[in-house]
This record gives sequence, C-alpha cells and structure tokens, in this order.
Amino acid sequence: MTKLADPAALEAWRAALAAEDGHDRPTLTVCGGTGCRVYGSERVCAALQAESARRGADLTVKVTGCHGFCERGPLVVSHPQRRMFTRVKPEDARELVSAAVDGGPVADRLLYTDPQTGARIPIETDVPFYKHQRRLVLDLNGALDPLRLDDYVAAGGYAALAKALATMTPEDVIATVKASGLRGRGGAGFPTGVKWETCRRQPGDVKYVICNADEGDPGAYMDRSIMEGNPHRVLEGMLIGAYAIGARQGFVYIRNEYPLAVKHLRAAIAQAEARGLLGENILGTGFSFRVSVRLGSGAFVCGEETALMASIEGRVGEPRPRPPYPVEAGLWGKPTNINNVKSWAAVPLIIANGAEWYAALGTPTSKGTLIFSVVGKINNTGLVEVPLGISLRRLIFDIGGGIPNGKQFKAAQIGGPSGGCIPAEHLDTPIDYESLAALGAIVGSGGLVVADEDTCMVDFARYFMQFTQEESCGKCVPCRVGTKAMLATLERICAGQGEPGDVDYLFELGETIKRSSLCGLGQTAPNPVLSTLRHFRAEYDAHILHKTCPARVCKGLITYRILPEKCTGCMVCLRNCAVGAIHGAKQQVHSIDPAVCTRCGLCQSLCKFDAVVVN
Repeated sequence: MTKLADPAALEAWRAALAAEDGHDRPTLTVCGGTGCRVYGSERVCAALQAESARRGADLTVKVTGCHGFCERGPLVVSHPQRRMFTRVKPEDARELVSAAVDGGPVADRLLYTDPQTGARIPIETDVPFYKHQRRLVLDLNGALDPLRLDDYVAAGGYAALAKALATMTPEDVIATVKASGLRGRGGAGFPTGVKWETCRRQPGDVKYVICNADEGDPGAYMDRSIMEGNPHRVLEGMLIGAYAIGARQGFVYIRNEYPLAVKHLRAAIAQAEARGLLGENILGTGFSFRVSVRLGSGAFVCGEETALMASIEGRVGEPRPRPPYPVEAGLWGKPTNINNVKSWAAVPLIIANGAEWYAALGTPTSKGTLIFSVVGKINNTGLVEVPLGISLRRLIFDIGGGIPNGKQFKAAQIGGPSGGCIPAEHLDTPIDYESLAALGAIVGSGGLVVADEDTCMVDFARYFMQFTQEESCGKCVPCRVGTKAMLATLERICAGQGEPGDVDYLFELGETIKRSSLCGLGQTAPNPVLSTLRHFRAEYDAHILHKTCPARVCKGLITYRILPEKCTGCMVCLRNCAVGAIHGAKQQVHSIDPAVCTRCGLCQSLCKFDAVVVN
C-alpha cells in the first residue's frame, strides 16, 4: 500500500474514492456493535449476504459500528431511503433484500413503533430517538465499515489533520481548541485547550499523549462504541493533539473487556501506518507520531489519570497525589496530556469546521455535544448525543420515549456511579456542568440511569456505593475505610436495622470522604448517597423511623402474603418455594410463613392469579 506523500495525495485519494462510489446503489447497513452482535446481528448479516448472492442482486451489505439504538437491535438500515428495521432476525433476510432491491413492502413488525403514540415510523431520521439528537461524534457510526480506512477517508477523514499540519501552527491549533470551549468529556470537565497549552509550555523534548478508554461505569459504553465504530476519528484527534503539544508517542489505554474495540483500534493503527498517516514524516510535513495500545484489566480506579499512567508503566494502578499534574510530570516523569475518547473524537470536527461552529452548540459555559448512555427504566435505551444544555425532560421523554408500563419518572442517576440523582422536580434543569453541580450531581463521562416510581432510592444509593467501594484501590484511608462504613450503614438501613442517627452520620462521613480522599474516585464516591439524602430524605426516614420501604424493594422491610380471595390452591408457588415457606393443600387457600420466607419474590412472579402481594 502506497504511503501518502503530502496532503494533496490524501485529497486525490479522497476524490478517487468519491468517483468510485455509487451513491444510488442500494445498501443495507447492519449494526455491528457489541450490543447488536449479542442479539445476533452477525447471523443477520450473513443471511442478508446469502440472500443477495442467491438473487444476484446489485446490493451492498455493510457491517457498521453501533447505531446507538441498542434496545431495538439488531438494526438494519436501507439506503438511500434510510428505512430502519428493528429486531431483525436471519429469517427476515428475503423480505429485506426484496424491499431494498425492488422497493417492496416490509412487515410492520420490523418497523419502529413509538411507545407513546403507537405510530409506525419507517424512516430512521423521523424516529424521535434520532430526530431530537445532534450527532456529531457519532455521525458516521452507522455508515462506516470500521475496518475500512477507505470509508473514513471518503467521508472526510484525516482532512482536519492535513489542515492542521499544512496550514496551522501548533499554537493555532491550541487557540482553536480553546476558542471552541471544548471541555474534558471524561468527567472533570477541564478546558481541553488550556490543558494542551500547559503541556506544550513544559520544558523538554519528550512528551506523551494518552487516550483514556478505560470506561468502567455500570451501564456506560459510549467510549467502547466510538472505538468500535469509528476508531480513525479518535486517532486523528490524537494526531492533531500530539502536533499541537509536541509529542511523538501516544498510548490508548483500553480495558481488555472490550475485545471488539481493541480489534478495530489495532486494525485502524495498522492501516494508518501503512498509508503514512501514522509513523515518520506524516504527509511529508516532518511531523512524526506513533500510537501504542495498552490493555487494562478492568480496575475502575485506572480511569483516574495518575493510576492509568502507573498501569502503563507496569506498576500497580494506584493514584498519586497531585501536583505535580500529568501535564507537568506524567508518564515516566515527562509532560503528558490525557484526554477521554470523546474529547479526542471531537477534535477533528473542531479543526475541520472551526471553533465558532462548535462553540455555537451548548450553553455559554458548556459547549458542544455530550454522549449519554441512557439505560434503566426507560423505553428507548441506547447512546444519545445531544447539545449540552438540553433539559433532562427532553432527553428522557422526547428521545428516550418515556417510562415503560405507564410508570412515573422518579429520578435519574447522572454522571456514572460517582454522579448524583436528579429528582422529578428538576426535570427541566439544563444538563450542563454548572447546573448539575448545583444539584449535587456531575456531568461525568455521560452515564445516565433512569429510575421509575418502583425504585427504592436508598437501595439505589446502596447499589452505587457498593460498586465504588469494591473498586476502591485502598491506597488512602478516607476512601478505603470511609466508603466501607457508608456501605455498611446503607446495608443496615435496607435490612430494617437503621438507627435515628444514621442520616447525620452518612452526611458527615460523605463530606469528609469528599474533602480528604486522594483521587477523584474517592472524592466523588459519596455523591449518590449525598444526593439521594438531599432529594429523597423522606425515604431514608421511612426506612429508619417507620421500618418501611415505600417502594417495597428492601427485603428486610417487606413481607409477602397470599390474598385468600384470589388464591385457587394451584400449588405452583408451594412446589417452587425453595425454603418451604408456603403451606396449603391442593385447591385450598395457601399461606406464607414470614419467619421462613427469604423474600425472593419467586412466588409472586409465578402466580397467575395475582394472589401474592407485598406488604
């Protein structure tokens, strides 16, 4: 493969690819993200290819990255019409190929049905989940084959790099990123351009850039999907950043639990090197840069930048005190700039379109777009990219389709396990760094877990505290001991053993951990507890003072009983009770012994007559 000698050669290649492209040729794109693969998208793709071959059809079947609408996968989109088909199975291949080639009808079962209106929506861009988004970083995820550099170049890939190398000084690049208002998308929200400028000003010839792809929040997969679907955009961002900072070596730190992302990233690096977009004398400009992949073992604390660098160096992934900050003394003691996957992926867009274009999105202090992984009690789960400043209401109801089964929205945990809960009364709060901080939450890396009326907020806080406690590296006492004490207190409360002073104790302990922990993990670990105490104090009081769980979730505070008027004596619950807590003869009313019952809930789930209820 011929290396590109200069920016003109890159543009000539792009023009040749455009000339070869049959824009009107029917194409079926199949979501190849991890989520859809779990649902069988690889088998769907194989069936579509086989059916196309059988018919001798002039049809392209392309595997792409994650389309984002994970709840409806496997997803297939027919181009150029942009018709979207959901929950596709291999046996649907004949129908879909016929529709793509001949324009035939498609059964309603494959079309998206709006959960709020019941309407069938055939066109992808008309589906509310996509219609209300502003997809910049994710714009090509459903269009590119992530294993083909040609696809990325044809879509404008590496043009921003060529522009930066050929027409901009490193200072120009930094000034553009600063003017764009881009802030770190890994959680801290620090101005990206300021960080780059500080690193560039450090003395010495050896500097490093790192892409932090160690995504570990429960339910979060934004970074994974970007790396799986468009790894070249991340590499292009790193190249531009390295040029601006003066680095010749970069690292992508990615968890080993993301095998597809690792595969696609390594393929992209090899392709870029073969074309001269990575390596020595890139595009004939004299700039040289290489990227290496380092695999993490899944430690959540390695998302913290100093722990991440320790892991790259081969040491235990533990944080160290700051200052000095990584931009001053980072990897192997050299100035090091670390940004998140989403931050790096935004950089080519900023350089290509200009700082004013990017800064026009969002709010005066929170610019651009943010990607959320929306999960939990919501109809449309998946990846959502929206301008910062959008309200939580629009995100959950206009894009997310609202709450399933007619339930009421109760709260949203935003910012990952170290974020905070936003209650229903603040649904119209804009999602930006400052507004969320005022409510005791953080933007974080973009995780968003929705809770409905059946969620116990004490148990909800306990779940996230259990995660952060387990992931504590144990290096500092406040985090190691403090989170354990908070978790033990929450477990007592959920077990019905709460004491009147527990709320004050949790407040005091949480604030102490925030002030005195060594790294960001410990400093934000109490947030879910503190925010639920702030917004849902009544639920804590009910657990502690009245020994009841209003949501009827906490096993230590509920009992199961059988309604005599509804019990038929079918014996299904009795036969399936593992501890023998249910008594009764056939066709006679049964009863549950609360002293023996373990509150597993199996009897209630098995009863066809709604005879088992919770008190």
